[in-house]
This record gives sequence, structure tokens and C-alpha cells, in this order.
Amino acid sequence: MKFLDVRTDFAFKKVFGSQDSKPRLISFLNAIIDFGPTGDITDLDIVDPYNLPQLKGMKDTFVDVKAVLQDNSTVIIEMQVLNHPGFENRVLYNTAKNYSTQLVKGQRYDLLKPVIALTIVNFDMFKDNQELINYFKVLNKKDFSLYSHDIELIFVELNKFHKSQEQCTGIQDDWIYFLKNAGSLSVIPKDIPATVETAYDVSNEAGMSPEELELQYKKQEFIAVQTSALQQASDNGLRQGLEKGRAEGREEGREEGREEGREEGRHHEKVAIATTLFKQGLDINTIAVATGLSLESLQQLKQHQS
Repeated sequence: MKFLDVRTDFAFKKVFGSQDSKPRLISFLNAIIDFGPTGDITDLDIVDPYNLPQLKGMKDTFVDVKAVLQDNSTVIIEMQVLNHPGFENRVLYNTAKNYSTQLVKGQRYDLLKPVIALTIVNFDMFKDNQELINYFKVLNKKDFSLYSHDIELIFVELNKFHKSQEQCTGIQDDWIYFLKNAGSLSVIPKDIPATVETAYDVSNEAGMSPEELELQYKKQEFIAVQTSALQQASDNGLRQGLEKGRAEGREEGREEGREEGREEGRHHEKVAIATTLFKQGLDINTIAVATGLSLESLQQLKQHQS
């Protein structure tokens, strides 16, 4: 028995965003999110349910499953497999955008409903703490009183989950264990909740069509190439950038010169990363996100390479 690695967009959305996945998604959200006085959710509608996508493009390294709960609040569930500059800003922007676009011109602001962004990351995000799940809301800086319930950001860091299946003590552990380990298992764990067991069933490769399996393998290959390219480019660019910055800083011999050297060094680092990613065949929008360089400067770099 072999299961899909649900850290890819295809597999994640197949498990949590398909037409029959409502019980799984309800169980998963109740396990991760504290819904406060209202208690656990009992119903939701899945927005943009899973459909088998095409192989062409494959530029996304994150996925979205959007659900509207019975009180009309929205939960955006995303798995991010690659870190990149500006990622935290993108999560906040996407959440704010979903909040602000609820209203059309002339509608009252009191009609706005809460938006929760649940982001699962496959890398270390908050290195200053060892919390598996971090919760953020809009709070008063002085006494930490809550300003509003309407925006909530929740981050689950899979790298901080180290339990074996035998050490899992509740449904939250069972779900996180599934997300992190399903792709490396050969049997369904014993004594798990029925909803979690159905997640293993739907991700069993034995039930996949050839088209679905091909898409899954291509997605995994694509992510592996991007991971390797980003790491190689970062290592090369950092080395070149530091060498350039140090050389110019020493030559100037003044703090101003050192700062200018460091700044130019950082720019050379970004250019080196972009050059490597172009050679790996990544599209210009992905490279812009990964490096922070403008599309105009990347276009010029690409033309210079041609």
C-alpha cells in the first residue's frame, strides 16, 4: 500500500477539497482551530472544489482550500512547501483581501464576517519558539486585549512535529501525523478516528487513475527541482554577495562605504539567484517572488542572458 504525499497541492486538495471531503475537512478544522464560545463547527461549504488540473504550468508551490462555515465566516486552508521572501506578507495580504472583498459598494461594514487563514508550512517559520501551532489576532500592544475577532492567522509547522504514531494522543496529533507522514507509510495506522482513516483511503495510490498518479509525480518532481534550485542559488548568491560586499566595504574604509558594499552585495546575491532559477526553467513571476526583484529588472536580466 502506498499513499500520496499530501504536502503537494494535488493531493492536499484531493483529500480536503473534493466533493465528498466535507466530513474530513470539518474534523480537521475542529482539531486545529479553537472556535471559541460557538464550539466546534458542524457544517461548511467547500468553495472551488477539487478538479483534476492540467500539467501545464505547475508554477504554484502552495494550495488553497476555502470553506465557508455555517455562520458565513471563511476559512482559507493553505499548505506551503517552499519558503520565499515576502511569504508572511502574502498570507496577511491574502487574508485581508478575502476580508475586504466581501462587501460591494454601499454595503454596511457590520456585514463583514470573520476570515481565518490556516497555513500549514513544510519548513521552520518561527525559529524563536518551539510551538507547533502559532495563533495570531489583532491585539492591543499594551494589555493584549482583543481588538477584533474578524482576522485570525494560524500557522502549523510540520517540522516541529516529532511524534511517532504510537505517541499521538488525540485527533489533532492524528491529523498532523497524516499530513507529515502519509507519503512515507505503507499501512494505515491503527486506532485512528474514522474521518482520519478516510483521508488515508482517499490518498491511497491504488485508487488513483493513471492521470492522477502522473500529475502527483510531476508535482513532486517540480517541487524537488525548485527546492534544489533555490538552495543552490541561495548558496551561490550569498557567497558572491558577501564577497562583493566585503571587498567594497574594505575599499571604502568607512561605514558608508561598508553599507553601500553590503547593499550592492545583497543585490548581486538576488541577481545570482535569479540567474540560476532562469537556468532551471522557472517562470519569471515565481522568480520575482523568490528574489524580490522587479519584473522589469528580471526581464532585462533574461534578455541579457539570451
